Amino acid sequence: MAILIVLAICLSAALLPGAADSALITRATNANGSHSDHDALLAFKGELADPTGVLARSWTTNVSFCRWLGVSCSRRRQRVTALSLLDVPLQGELSPHLGNLSFLSMLKLTNTSLAGSVPPEIGLLHRLKVLYLSENGLTGPIPSAIGNLTRLEELDLSYNSLSGDIPPGLLQNMPSLGKFSLDKNELTGRIPLCLFNNTQSLWFLSLMNNSLSGPVPHNLGSLPKLQLLYLAYNNLSGVVPPTIYNMSRMQALFLSHNNFAGLIPNNQSFSLPLLQFFDLSQNNFEGPIPSGLAACKYLKYLYLSQNHFVDVVPTWLSQLPRLTELSLARNNIADSIPAVLSNLTHLTALDLGTNQLTGPIPNFLGNFSKLSQLFLQNNQFSGSVPPALGNVPALNQLLLAWNNLDGNLNFLSSLSNCRKLQELDLAFNSFIGRLPDHIGNLSTELITFTADNNKLNGRLPPSLSNLSHLQTLDLSINLFTGDIPDPIMVMQELVMLDVTNNDLSGPIPTEIGMLRSLQQLYLQGNKLFGPIPNSIGNLSVLEEISLSSNQLNSSIPASFFHLDKLIDLDLSNNFFVGSLPSDVGGLKQVNYIDLSCNFFRGTIPESFGQIMMLNFLNLSHNSFDGQFPDSFQKLTNLDYLDLSFNNISGIIPLFLANFIGLTSLNLSFNKLEGKIPEGGIFSNITSISLIGNAGLCGSPHLGFSPCHEDSHSNKRDLLIILLPVVTATFVSIVLCVYLIIRRKAKSKGDDEAIVIDPANAGRQILVTYHELISATDNFSDNNLLGTGSLAKVFKCQLRNEYGSFGKASRKSDVFSFGIMLLEVFTGKRPTDPMFIGDLSIREWVRQAFLSEIVHVVDEKLLQGPSSSDCGLKPFFPPIFELGLLCSSDAPHQRLSMSDVVVALKKVKKMIISNPSATRPEAAQ
Repeated sequence: MAILIVLAICLSAALLPGAADSALITRATNANGSHSDHDALLAFKGELADPTGVLARSWTTNVSFCRWLGVSCSRRRQRVTALSLLDVPLQGELSPHLGNLSFLSMLKLTNTSLAGSVPPEIGLLHRLKVLYLSENGLTGPIPSAIGNLTRLEELDLSYNSLSGDIPPGLLQNMPSLGKFSLDKNELTGRIPLCLFNNTQSLWFLSLMNNSLSGPVPHNLGSLPKLQLLYLAYNNLSGVVPPTIYNMSRMQALFLSHNNFAGLIPNNQSFSLPLLQFFDLSQNNFEGPIPSGLAACKYLKYLYLSQNHFVDVVPTWLSQLPRLTELSLARNNIADSIPAVLSNLTHLTALDLGTNQLTGPIPNFLGNFSKLSQLFLQNNQFSGSVPPALGNVPALNQLLLAWNNLDGNLNFLSSLSNCRKLQELDLAFNSFIGRLPDHIGNLSTELITFTADNNKLNGRLPPSLSNLSHLQTLDLSINLFTGDIPDPIMVMQELVMLDVTNNDLSGPIPTEIGMLRSLQQLYLQGNKLFGPIPNSIGNLSVLEEISLSSNQLNSSIPASFFHLDKLIDLDLSNNFFVGSLPSDVGGLKQVNYIDLSCNFFRGTIPESFGQIMMLNFLNLSHNSFDGQFPDSFQKLTNLDYLDLSFNNISGIIPLFLANFIGLTSLNLSFNKLEGKIPEGGIFSNITSISLIGNAGLCGSPHLGFSPCHEDSHSNKRDLLIILLPVVTATFVSIVLCVYLIIRRKAKSKGDDEAIVIDPANAGRQILVTYHELISATDNFSDNNLLGTGSLAKVFKCQLRNEYGSFGKASRKSDVFSFGIMLLEVFTGKRPTDPMFIGDLSIREWVRQAFLSEIVHVVDEKLLQGPSSSDCGLKPFFPPIFELGLLCSSDAPHQRLSMSDVVVALKKVKKMIISNPSATRPEAAQ
């Protein structure tokens, strides 16, 4: 029977060679276990999205899995020995069925968009020698089961998001491990002290870019084959094991960006003969720079920046012929740059910034033809910049800021030979003279030019516009004059323009809207005038703008408030006028607004409430009126709010007390009234934040009077009574003057009949209010002749010289009344000590009229809760206006007596007809 079956198979094979072949392979593979490999691969594929169809096209059933893309099999057994897919977007999670590929020796899935955790079943691959899962999005802890891979030679899990501690026994059973990389993950905790107890074959170790802490295990320095050690960008601390500085095969040692401290050994204790890369930057190392480095003849890269080394620039550096990059920045390196370093002609980067170096910048640096980066900033270099630097064609970055360099900028002419120059920083020096026109000849590749905080003067050269790729231009805090050249406005790639604190004048160029890449614009502290150009609304990516402390005027264009990328806005200390647009909500991302010290008026737009990210708002020293916008209750992120010195009325909203982030509040010198809220910011402010609001009450700890409900009508009553008294007093004065004149006329015994019109009696001679006070003994009852319904008549004796002043004004009586009116409502006398020089009572009131009129009102009229002032304050302006008109310097500008009476009656009628000025019982 068996013979027949074999014969049948042979016959079939003879008839269908391909089918027979396939059948034989299938039976053979099934027999040796390769079927499980096939299933494991399909399970792996089943977890992947395979967005580009790479596996769908290759991993098909009509082809043996040993021929699938990335799969390798052994020849004899047809078992999967390698799975390698590099840079293929698989997108998905690792299947645990990979653990069934029992003959697998290599698993490389680098940069394949994997996610999820590393399955512990990987630990079943006992034949695995190479495991690369780097450059993916794997998360979770490193499975300790990986420690079962005893044949592993290379383990790379770098560039993922693995977290947690490194398993202590991870490498205990890997004596053949040569490469171990976990860099660029999110690992925490300490490096296990026993991690490297059995890794004598290790030559590559990288734990960079994690959050590992604690000391470095001492046995690291005992690994005889270690060549490359990367521990940078962690939180490691303590003293580096001294044995690490004495490893004969070490070629690269990167310990930067940690918290290592202590001294570095010298002499025989420091022996790294094959060292090429040495980076200890951004730690806390101290002492001298290790002289043992002089023996490192292969050294190319030496970075010791941001430590606490105390030394001079070592002369033995000249013994390192292969040195290409040197950084000693941010230490305590003193003295000058030694001349013996002139033979380091292979240098491509030299960073000596932020030290205490002195002397001139050496001319020999001009011989470093390969030098790309020269950083000498923040030292004490002096003298001029050597033109020889223009002989360095490779120069890309030249940083000379924060030194004592002086002289003019003529050396820029030689730097025009550096056609690769991209960054030039000359800030915070003592350069003088003009910015030369040939600055436009610098490299068109220049991206950054800063020369702020110098003593440069003259006009800005239009040739700056030749620097077509310039992104940053900072010329602030100099002495530049003239206008801003129009050609600068065509620099399409300009991102930041800063000419702060110069002496520039003229208008802002109308073409400013062409700077479409501009993100930061700083023009403050100049003498710019005129309006903000409408085209500024075209700066669609603008994030910060400061135009403060100029002489800009006119209103702000509405397009300005639709810059939806704007974050900081400062227009303070200018002469802007008009109302703000009703819609300012287009400033969606703004967190800082300062419009203080201008002449804005009108109400504060409710749309401010749409600027939800607002953190700082200063609208002080303007003429805003109306009540506190209700929409402000949406500004819960406010930290600073200043609305002082405006005409804002109404009550202080209670929601301000609920702003937990509000740390600074100033509402002083407005027309606010009512009870001061309690809690929140109001528990911490002082009276300075609220003074000048006479209608406020409550908060005795701030010096304000308690709130009294029954005082609402008292002041209205006082005003209603006071106005008729003032009117009666005025009429009394006129009658008194009339009687005086008549009596004088009779005493002269003139034969001519004297006819005096009582209505014009006060116009005959100049009689001042102060003289009447004196003549009537301050209107004493002893001089009272009679009392009527609206007036009192006094007898008085004027000085004999009264009529000797020459021709008197026909409206001197009105002048006296005007002054008296100001006295009554301010509570001040013209002889008050505060009135000195040109400041009279009239001038004092005139200066405060409208915008700050409440500050000159007699405090007795403003005492008590502000709720009782809501009907009174509107009547102060017409009363003070009447006093000012009556006391005008020019007689022809004063009102007539009949006009005065009409005005007073109108004010009285307004008060009586105002519901808020009517007593509750009268309203019933």
